[in-house]
Amino acid sequence: MQIKSIRMLFGFCVLSVGVFLDLGVCTAVQSELRITTIKQEPYAVSKGSQLEGFCMDLLSEVAKKLGLKYKVHLVKDSAYGRQDESGNWNGMIGEVVRGEADLAIAPLTLTAAREKAVGMTKPFMQTGISILLRKDISEGMGLFDFLSPFTAKTWVGILIAYLGTAACIFLAARLSPCEWSQPQSEKNRFSLLHSLWYTAGALTLQGAGPHPKALSGRVICCSWWLFTIVLLACYFSNLSSTKTSESTHLTVKGFEDLANQDTIEYGCLGGSSTLAFFKNSNNPVYRRIFEHMEKTKSFVSSMDEGVWRAREGNFAFIGESVSLDLAVARHCELVRAHEVVGMRGYSIAASLGSPIIKNLSVAILQLSEEGELAYLRSKWWASSCIADKAKSSAVQPHSLKGMFLILSLGLGLGALLAVLELTSKSRRSAAEQRKSCCTVLTEELTLRLRTSNANKPQENVVIDKEKA
Repeated sequence: MQIKSIRMLFGFCVLSVGVFLDLGVCTAVQSELRITTIKQEPYAVSKGSQLEGFCMDLLSEVAKKLGLKYKVHLVKDSAYGRQDESGNWNGMIGEVVRGEADLAIAPLTLTAAREKAVGMTKPFMQTGISILLRKDISEGMGLFDFLSPFTAKTWVGILIAYLGTAACIFLAARLSPCEWSQPQSEKNRFSLLHSLWYTAGALTLQGAGPHPKALSGRVICCSWWLFTIVLLACYFSNLSSTKTSESTHLTVKGFEDLANQDTIEYGCLGGSSTLAFFKNSNNPVYRRIFEHMEKTKSFVSSMDEGVWRAREGNFAFIGESVSLDLAVARHCELVRAHEVVGMRGYSIAASLGSPIIKNLSVAILQLSEEGELAYLRSKWWASSCIADKAKSSAVQPHSLKGMFLILSLGLGLGALLAVLELTSKSRRSAAEQRKSCCTVLTEELTLRLRTSNANKPQENVVIDKEKA
């Protein structure tokens, strides 16, 4: 009976220890956790004798949740962790494997090889492989790109407005007595061709003369001038915006475009997981990219060198999208391609089988759900660059409907004034010639509209005066 009690007590103790290990309580009572990291902006950077950065803030938040005490040191060989031919690891992974550090916190890519050597937590950041280039590596404007600020329907509407205005100026000049030189020659300066020329000159702000004398013609011209001012402002504003957006319209939009061209050199960080991705891939496009980099030896020795070569131009740096986003935030002349492949995550490394891994993963998930990881990302990846204006879409006709309406009202008012001016003169002529106003008005309309040249014949008027 006593032996049985001892066995039960022993089993209870073993179970209690197992529960404590699962909960990570044993780690909480340790004096300090030894944590290794590496200097890389913005994950860990020196500030006096201390380190600060994304990973340091993340470590602080995790420690608060788990009640951890820790001491951070920089990895001795300034390496992340690679396995040599003999199976030994260097860098931060090597320190964790050899027991020189309890945790490694840095942008450590979660890979199968590392997962076999150490324990890895849930990723605290997702990344992938993308391309970094200068913004000015762009396509030139096409032959008819100067028409891009307006849609085809808008251009048709502008053409109709132009022809309608020219026709109204011509008719107003024909109908209005003020546009005829009195009293000998009766010359009218606004032929149909001159009306078209005058309207085109006003459209380009050239002010082709002579200008209308009659109130009706001036009303038409004023409405056309107002229309053209707004039209030109919209055109040049949209053209400038389109040209600005073209500067970031890259010829290399993805890895297939990169592999199919030979004008832009490209490369990646030598010995990196990015290089291993292309080397081990069965995708023919990725294989071509690796073979090209291997042939031209276009590898860079550091992230800074890759960013520097991209800034110099005619070089596309292939790297992890998170690091490339940081380069874009720091250097406004750079842009990252939209395509991202080979998605992977950054994780915290611990010794293989360590019970703290689960608790760290839970803490990371909690920080993600609380929005803390997103906040840290926005804090350390903040950009000082002025954002490019969004590309303006081509102006639709409804966007200018107000100006088309004003022009239409101006043309209608001008035509009405021209008719009133002619009617007023016809009434005076009817009184002088002792004819009905309608008869004189009909004769005036027929005479003015049938005249093929710019001169109005005087014969009928002279005969009428002699008869009177």
